[in-house]
Amino acid sequence: MNTKADRLISPIERQGDEALDLSLRPKTLKEYIGQEKIKQNLEITIAAAKKRGEPIEHVLLYGAPGLGKTTLAHVIANEIGANIRVTSGPAIEKSGDLAAILTNLEAGDILFIDEIHRLNKTVEEILYPAMEDYALDIIMGKGPSARTLRLDLPKFTIIGATTLASLLSAPLRDRFGITHHLNFYEAGDIEKIIKRSAGILGVEMTAEAQQEIAARSRRTPRIANRLLKRVRDYCEVKGDGNISLKDSLDAFKMLEVDELGLDLVDRRILETIIHKFKGGPVGLNTLAAATGEEMDTIENIYEPYLMQLGFLDRSPRGRIATPLGYQHLGLPEPGTSRLI
Repeated sequence: MNTKADRLISPIERQGDEALDLSLRPKTLKEYIGQEKIKQNLEITIAAAKKRGEPIEHVLLYGAPGLGKTTLAHVIANEIGANIRVTSGPAIEKSGDLAAILTNLEAGDILFIDEIHRLNKTVEEILYPAMEDYALDIIMGKGPSARTLRLDLPKFTIIGATTLASLLSAPLRDRFGITHHLNFYEAGDIEKIIKRSAGILGVEMTAEAQQEIAARSRRTPRIANRLLKRVRDYCEVKGDGNISLKDSLDAFKMLEVDELGLDLVDRRILETIIHKFKGGPVGLNTLAAATGEEMDTIENIYEPYLMQLGFLDRSPRGRIATPLGYQHLGLPEPGTSRLI
């Protein structure tokens, strides 16, 4: 059974993605493709901060995995000309870990915290005065003799990234002056990303092949770049190294990724609902047991895209396969309406 990180079309970062992302990562807002409204707002924010000679306000970026939150954080740092330190919520286990990071920052530095929703409460409380007052409160001693020592910090910027903004506590969320939601990309923007990445990788590709890869990319840049890499590998071994429409179709047939970006796991979820549960409704717990996948994996990784395509509906009674889902699998539509 594939895990969510093993799947070719998973938006979760896989081993090997980091090196690819670094080589293909845009350095400036001009190079960054898509998310136009966010870019416009950031251009003004950065220009105003540079004019005043101040660091920008703390920034919160949220959205689905693979949409470019980490990339955008590095772009902001490059545009400002600031050093960026990178860490993640799970990596900061104790308040001392955070204190060590904060006291090593210099004026104007950016601290990027990925998965910021996974910070524990003790660490979070240390972060509040650091973000608001640029100060670090350290408790010296224990018991009745304990006292608080306040250390001043240089003015810095925290950029937080999360896939689950709803899990952020209200006090932490309120300390971000700038919040941006990254949306799934338009097909045209994904094609531009693939074209740019192919140029950096030195790969010749037809416009038709570019469109075919984009169609299977689930509107997510990370998946687009991963598919491009796999198709390139196929063409280097089976062809002349150039990516044609025929070679890309042959590659996707071998990889078992269909024209809408669905893989075996996506299709198995739909087929399970249709064949084992007569199209639904079926509860999430039952569906997880029947497919061998975890409940949160189905809910957070597989379902959103199936729902975007209109292949799956959620109802109070459970998950239901839609007529579009039947059509995509080439199965006859249910003949009777189902009470939701």
